[in-house]
Amino acid sequence: MADDADELIPERLFWTRRVSLTSRILAVNVVALVLLAGSVFYLDTYRNRLIAERFGLARAEVQITADALGPLNRTKRKALLLRVGAEQKLRIRLYDRKDKLIADSFELVGPAFTFVDPEKEPWYMHAARGLDRSLDFLVRAPPIPNYEESDKAAGFPEIAEARETKATVMRQRLAPDRTPVITAAAPVGEKGDVLLTTRNSPDITQNIRDARQTLAIIVGAALLVSILLSLFLARTIIQPLRLLVRAAIRVRLGRDRQVVVPRLPERRDEIGMLARSISDMSAALSQRIDGVESFAADVAHEIKNPLASLRSALETLDRVEDAELRRQLLAIASHDVQRIDRLVTEIADASRIDAELSRTTFEPVDMVQLVLGLVTARDSRGVNGETSIEVTHRRAGACVVPGDAARLERVLENLLDNAVSFSPPGATIEVSITGDDERVGIAVSDHGPGIPESEREKVFERFHSLRPAGEDFGSHSGLGLAIARTIVEAHYGTLSAEDRFDGQPGARLVIDLPAWDGA
Repeated sequence: MADDADELIPERLFWTRRVSLTSRILAVNVVALVLLAGSVFYLDTYRNRLIAERFGLARAEVQITADALGPLNRTKRKALLLRVGAEQKLRIRLYDRKDKLIADSFELVGPAFTFVDPEKEPWYMHAARGLDRSLDFLVRAPPIPNYEESDKAAGFPEIAEARETKATVMRQRLAPDRTPVITAAAPVGEKGDVLLTTRNSPDITQNIRDARQTLAIIVGAALLVSILLSLFLARTIIQPLRLLVRAAIRVRLGRDRQVVVPRLPERRDEIGMLARSISDMSAALSQRIDGVESFAADVAHEIKNPLASLRSALETLDRVEDAELRRQLLAIASHDVQRIDRLVTEIADASRIDAELSRTTFEPVDMVQLVLGLVTARDSRGVNGETSIEVTHRRAGACVVPGDAARLERVLENLLDNAVSFSPPGATIEVSITGDDERVGIAVSDHGPGIPESEREKVFERFHSLRPAGEDFGSHSGLGLAIARTIVEAHYGTLSAEDRFDGQPGARLVIDLPAWDGA
């Protein structure tokens, strides 16, 4: 038992217990996804911004150079192309109006840049280009044509477009190593010449890759933290759930009637609510099972006595020839049958009460009208014997409670029957009704011998009967007050036994019920 109890004690963990599990799960699982998705779009935006900046630079370079070349002769144009190409690391080509190549800075002074041969690069550069393609696929980037080296104007459609529109035209292509190649074409002078600049910008690709590496580290760290938090969160959920599952299995198997279901009072989330609900449910179930077992034992005991008496009378009847004695035996048998019938009826009623009340919809019940109607009906039936019932009401308005009028009437009927049976002839039974905005009380007082203080709780137990002297044995089942308390408690009230307030002998049974709030 000690090991089992230790097994059900949860380990103390540090976490915010006041935040709902829904909020925690959303926060843990969404953060990493948001970071991951945001990083991809950020990289695409960053690359587009760098390309736009280089487009702007290329536009400015080609326009300035074209404007400078316009008034110059061919010799001076070549000199300017040499200087600008070398300083800006550009390839500058000049075509005449017939698309003939007039000058090429690479031929004049040598290449200002060279394209990288992918076949000569290490493996990790191939992997980097694979990631570049993946990024383009994720962001649905438009396809970019490959750069193909050519000295002919036909290889660069932007030359003809610039000549026709008399405006600067730019294009982007990809070098063999997938770095951007930006070309810009601009008209030169009025004779139809066109200037074409070509720039390879591997630094853009390298910047994107550096940013991608940084973001990969951030996202990786975020994913790691997310995984750790998810595992931690799963542990905070799984550990108490396992404890509850073990306890529930033991309750189901019924091997240990004293199963302790952990209530987890330190948790204020759904797990804590579940633990406390299961704990309350198992306690109620255990109490109900104990009650059923006790009730079954009491029923067997109570029915056994009249059955034994009935059997003895019937067995003796065949051997008795005296008519008077046979009549007495038949009277005993009839009385025992009535006792058994009364017990069965009361037992069936008592067993139905809980189930019926659990399905009943409570409605407002005016207790003053209920009591007055019940007293009038009893007077008309003459069930009060030589006693009288006096009703007093200490509130100007109606005392209304939520409940089932028929069941509440049954409670009052049982209390009045009990008071009549204990009251001497000619005595008055007082029924007082009091109430306020929160509670309504009904007290039934008699002038009988009263209830000893040691018996005031026992009288509400099933089959416990503290009957007055001289009353016919077996005329009561001992279930009346027990049924009355069950009904009152189902109405969220209490039923108790007290002394009379005036000091006179007698019992006082008090019902306390919540008042109808009008909701």
